[in-house]
Amino acid sequence: MKRVDSDFLSKGTRCASTLYLPDAEKSPVVVMAHGFAAERSFRLPAFAEKFTEKGIAAYLFDYRNFGDSDGDPRNLVSPRRHIQDFNAAVSHVRSLSEVDGRRLAIYGSSYGGGHVLAIAAKDPGISAVISQVPFVNGVAYLLQHTPKYFVQGLYHGARDLINMALFRPPHLVPVIGDPNAFACMNTPEAKPGYESIISEGSKWRNEVPAWAGITLAFYWPSVYASRINCPVLMIAGENDTVVPYKAALKAAKKIKNATTVSLPVGHFEAYTGDMFEKVVEIEGEFLREILI
Repeated sequence: MKRVDSDFLSKGTRCASTLYLPDAEKSPVVVMAHGFAAERSFRLPAFAEKFTEKGIAAYLFDYRNFGDSDGDPRNLVSPRRHIQDFNAAVSHVRSLSEVDGRRLAIYGSSYGGGHVLAIAAKDPGISAVISQVPFVNGVAYLLQHTPKYFVQGLYHGARDLINMALFRPPHLVPVIGDPNAFACMNTPEAKPGYESIISEGSKWRNEVPAWAGITLAFYWPSVYASRINCPVLMIAGENDTVVPYKAALKAAKKIKNATTVSLPVGHFEAYTGDMFEKVVEIEGEFLREILI
């Protein structure tokens, strides 16, 4: 295996990326991106290395305004922008001589797990999709929170909108927090789980412009599920408290060719330890079956 930098432009902004190549020439490739406010270094390299062992190249990228990518304000979460970046990454990978862009899968985790459903529905050239513990329905996400949380989210989102209108810096809120504190993710598993995947030495900051919370409610990638024609592997956590498990299953049932694997895990357990080994083996074999 070798790793090479292979950045691309999305709407004129550089997105930092890494291509993991197996020994085989012109191998199939999977384009991978992370979830809500996360960076490509947050455990995705571990998945990429396992995929290359199975003869599949992996292309990891940071969305604009995240990680090593350019763009301000930092940590700007936007489904529309993320999907633009993902599409630009796919176009870039298809142009690379090192891989076979005709055998191309896409992989998204958490928030990114919703993005890949929307992308595959519109791109007939996608060969396969892996959607890991996916965010699929904004309303279902909000309904699992208390009315107090909803009101706090509206308050912070409104403050951020006012700042935008007045050309002021964004109003920021925490990405993760304790259950008794407001944060985009504040269930008992959220903070320790998220912290478990942050890469050593990362300069990641626990903050996002508060407008991201408003966009959550209006983002429903599940509406694209019935339009996906390629094979889809969905990994769902039965004990997931960050994204609704039942909403993921409902979305999977709408996909023509979906394989759903339900595991007795929370939202972050698939990234580390023994469960990582189990999940990455399932995903790697799925990619081998479809792409090789």
